[in-house]
Amino acid sequence: MESFYDNVSKESLIYLGIALFVLVFLYWSTSIILKRLGKNPKYLLPTGSFRKLATPLTLIFLSVLIRLKALRDVLNLEDAGFWFRKVSTLLFIFAMTWLLIALLKIVKQIVIRNYDVGVEDNLKARKVYTQFTILERIFIFIIILLAIGFSLMSFPEIRQLGLSIFASAGVAGIIIGFSAQKFIGTILAGIQIAIAQPIKLDDVVIVEGEWGRIEEITLTYVVVAIWDKRRLIVPTPYFIDKPFQNWTKTSADILGTVFLYVDYNVPFDKLREELTRILNETDLWDGKVDVLQVTDSKPNHVEVRALMSAKDSPTAWDLRVHVREKLIVYLQENYPGSIARTRIRLDQENNNENKK
Repeated sequence: MESFYDNVSKESLIYLGIALFVLVFLYWSTSIILKRLGKNPKYLLPTGSFRKLATPLTLIFLSVLIRLKALRDVLNLEDAGFWFRKVSTLLFIFAMTWLLIALLKIVKQIVIRNYDVGVEDNLKARKVYTQFTILERIFIFIIILLAIGFSLMSFPEIRQLGLSIFASAGVAGIIIGFSAQKFIGTILAGIQIAIAQPIKLDDVVIVEGEWGRIEEITLTYVVVAIWDKRRLIVPTPYFIDKPFQNWTKTSADILGTVFLYVDYNVPFDKLREELTRILNETDLWDGKVDVLQVTDSKPNHVEVRALMSAKDSPTAWDLRVHVREKLIVYLQENYPGSIARTRIRLDQENNNENKK
């Protein structure tokens, strides 16, 4: 009996040693491959990629080691085989979840590092960044949900309970479905935003009468940074179901308008020349659009619209303010009589007759 136990222990030690050698070799070869890919300009993995993957890889190898019968033989814990297998399964699920999320973040870094959101013409960069940010959250949500499901289903009692619940769900399932309809619709709206992209990160929008920029997009809500530093939290279905203004949907440049209400005797050509001079003297103008038009006439005044262009909406706002002030000063100093006024005409003959 004692000789047989010694033989079993020796065989277990050999198997355990071989297993440890294989696991260490796999870990070492993986680290070498990842580090070489990180140094190769053709692949060039982000800095610290292996460091992010090292811990989950170690846990995966450890879960495989715990599952080996040889380890239980060496530790003389053969009766605890159920618990070793259970710990191994849960550890493997946890480590794989960690590994997949880490790989997802590395892939995101690789893709978006070629797109700089900080440049002026950043439309394509914002599209890519928005898609990957939302899709990353969707995948992380699905991965964690599946991991929890697999972990719970690894317990026979819970698996039987789940099957019983599914078998007798019936009306309760329908009720839960109706209750979760709004939540599911919100999640689907987030996915639709990632694909169709009616909004992107850093887009300039008008929502609920508020001007702001898209600061954050999640699966369930969108954060709009208002110009006065407030934050407007909007559910994602809002951008699918309701109309809103997106000033940077296709490009960041935008037209700005300035309206003036002046008298009929204003010299339009001189005003048009002054607009051109003002625009040429400021860096806020992008040099594309310079138009002054008479857009309406009323009994007491004429409506004049100055149209100009800027590289983005904040610059367009500053340009409009600047042009409006300069045009008003120009009229005050050069043509004070052209400022809108109310006229009263007295008929001299009617006046004399009234006196008689």
